[in-house]
Amino acid sequence: MVGQANTAERRNDALFESLRDLLGDRFSTSAAVREQHGKDESYHAAMPPDGVAFAESTEEVSAIVKLCAQYETPIIAFGTGTSLEGHVAALHGGICIDLSRMNAVLEVNGDDLDCRVQAGVTRKQLNEDLRDQGLFFPIDPGANASLGGMAATRASGTNAVRYGTMRENVLSLTVVLADGRVIRTAQRARKSSAGYDLTRMFVGSEGTLGIITEVALRLYGIPEAMSSAVCSFDSLEGAVNTVILTIQSGIPVARIELLDEPMIDAINRYADFDYPVLPTLFLEFHGSPAGVKEQAESVGAIAGELGGGDFRWTDKAEDRSKLWQARHDAGYAAMALRPGSKMWPTDVCVPISRLAECILETQKDVQASFLIAPIVGHVGDGNFHLTILVDPDDPKDIAEAERLNERLVHRALAMEGTCTGEHGVGSGKIDFLVAEHGEALSVMRAIKLALDPANLMNPGKIIRM
Repeated sequence: MVGQANTAERRNDALFESLRDLLGDRFSTSAAVREQHGKDESYHAAMPPDGVAFAESTEEVSAIVKLCAQYETPIIAFGTGTSLEGHVAALHGGICIDLSRMNAVLEVNGDDLDCRVQAGVTRKQLNEDLRDQGLFFPIDPGANASLGGMAATRASGTNAVRYGTMRENVLSLTVVLADGRVIRTAQRARKSSAGYDLTRMFVGSEGTLGIITEVALRLYGIPEAMSSAVCSFDSLEGAVNTVILTIQSGIPVARIELLDEPMIDAINRYADFDYPVLPTLFLEFHGSPAGVKEQAESVGAIAGELGGGDFRWTDKAEDRSKLWQARHDAGYAAMALRPGSKMWPTDVCVPISRLAECILETQKDVQASFLIAPIVGHVGDGNFHLTILVDPDDPKDIAEAERLNERLVHRALAMEGTCTGEHGVGSGKIDFLVAEHGEALSVMRAIKLALDPANLMNPGKIIRM
């Protein structure tokens, strides 16, 4: 064992020397830098890598990967660290490749409504760059995540009900494979029948098949009119059924978010709002002025029949921004309900016809628990979140959070849903994939082995090897 440890240490020393020769001071083994790169925004404990390499180009990522492959060292990609299921934890040590300096918008093709960016560009940065051209990128997970990370985790967010998820909006990727080869998964054409759909395979792969260094994205024109509304309901069931009927009626609502009583109470306190502490919908409508008005009136009529109160309307940009920022800050608002706590965020997605049943059963579990766990969700596509507040050092809290999480996931799977609608698998939900995918998991494992036979790319995530 001592001999093996000495061999590993010598291997690390040789790798570190090679990385310093390649990157200079852009390779760090500082404890503080390593700690920062081994932690996401959830309760998961930090698991630092052995070193952090700050890459500035696809060619550098390729060179770093080749060195790591030569020394049989694990590789973990890092964007902004906003993931929630332990995606960036270095479970087996290794080298973290930080892509945040790869932050150039490489091209914008306004006539074709697409663009190409380096993986470290954040969604807010891209939209600032696009604003003067009358374009925007709508996928909005809340955090100012990197677009490479959003592609890697198949992110979605508040706008998904109208604009879809990263899966529908990524046109092609540049990816560095486990042996250092660089591939581009598709051309710029909007559709193709040429070969396997490698783009969709890497979207959602969480860095386990390769490292995404460039992303080509679908863009949209900024709507002529936007309007937001808030509506409270007598019951959670009435709010959820309003969502279901709105979607079934084909009303093209852009955003439709549900907040239960504990979550609206948390947001009132955190953002200085005064909404009734009742089940509440946040909505947004995009289109022409006449179209927005028609959509809003239609949803208002549905809500009124199902116990909804008056809509609080706003079409002022600053008011809409404040409303959606409050929604995006829901996790921090929830943590303020239990000072000193960490959030155990979990999410599921079910067919929309089962949404009310799934949320109501989950709320019963929470009401019977000693933990605080507000509910919030992008319910327009059947996705909702439970933000369980825990003391990560209290075994009783962790055991109860695990119980609530397992009951939620198995309930969703029994309804033909999924264990995660947008957070991804990471290491946090890896044990649920057998129940969800069955024999299909062996096919995923075969793909992983074909592309990464030494299991160096983000090992311990998605699939146990």
